[in-house]
Amino acid sequence: MIKIREATENDIDTLYQLILDIAKYHDQEEHVITNKEEMIRSGFGNSPKFGALLAERNGEIVGYLSYTWNYSIWNGVDYMNLDDLFVTSEQRGKNVGLQLMQHAQNLCKGNAVGLMRWEVQKDNVSAIKFYNRLGAKMAEKGIFRWKLPTNG
Repeated sequence: MIKIREATENDIDTLYQLILDIAKYHDQEEHVITNKEEMIRSGFGNSPKFGALLAERNGEIVGYLSYTWNYSIWNGVDYMNLDDLFVTSEQRGKNVGLQLMQHAQNLCKGNAVGLMRWEVQKDNVSAIKFYNRLGAKMAEKGIFRWKLPTNG
C-alpha cells in the first residue's frame, strides 16, 4: 500500500537526497545548487515557494513529486508546474508515479486549478510513455536558461 503525503520540514534530509538521486539518474548532479537550509527557508513556513509530495511504502519514502503554483497569462489561469517526479528504481512500475500524479491532480482540483505543466527530457522515453498514458500532451518547445549575476 502506498501512502501519499505532503512533505514537512522534518523530511528535508530525505527530500534533498531524492533531489540528488534524480539529478544523478539524469547525469545532472552539477545542476543541483540548492542546499537543505535553502529548501527549508523556501519550502516551509508562512509563504512556501514550492510544495512536495512524498510516496511511502511500509514507512519508507519511495518517491516524490515537487511543484510550484504559477499563472499563465496566455491561458488566463493559475496552473501547477510540476518540477520533479521521481520514483526509486526498486519501486518503478508499481504505480507509485501514477499515485503521485493523481494526488497532484487532486491538489489542483482542490485549488480550482485545471492545468498542470512540466518538462521532460526528449530522450526519457519511459517517462514520455507514462505521461501519454495519463492523457497528457507534449508540446514541442525549446527551453532557455539564462544565469544572471546577483548582488550577494
